[in-house]
Amino acid sequence: MKTLAYAACLAYVEARLTAARAGMAAAQESSNSETKSSAGDKYETGRAMAQQERDRHAAQLHEAQLLLADLQRINPSLPADTVRPGALVDTSRGLFYVSIGAGRLVTDGVGEFVAVSAAAPLLRALAGCRAGDEVLFQGQPVRVLSVM
Repeated sequence: MKTLAYAACLAYVEARLTAARAGMAAAQESSNSETKSSAGDKYETGRAMAQQERDRHAAQLHEAQLLLADLQRINPSLPADTVRPGALVDTSRGLFYVSIGAGRLVTDGVGEFVAVSAAAPLLRALAGCRAGDEVLFQGQPVRVLSVM
């Protein structure tokens, strides 16, 4: 199941990388296709807007590359008996894959789970816990049902 969760996270990151690259290319094409007109300000404004759009997509690409690097540090085939990066954790609050902050994902074989960074507040509270452990998080008990 962990390898399926890992694959879903990888697909999420790859989709973000592809979208960011496509956005950068479209913005660059838009910038390149601006033609100088007698209204010079309009030309400069168009180019500046295209550059801002390209910069926004470049920032998104950088974020996606950081997510990919974080994900590549995880070996999904390693067994886990405590809550740590790479663990698939079933809790009283749902199923979490400790990996990257991708949010709710759905995949065959696992169903719906939340891909969450180890730095997330709930996961920091659960760090090191084993199946059967219980912690208080925001005043509510959270029970670890299983760790894979």
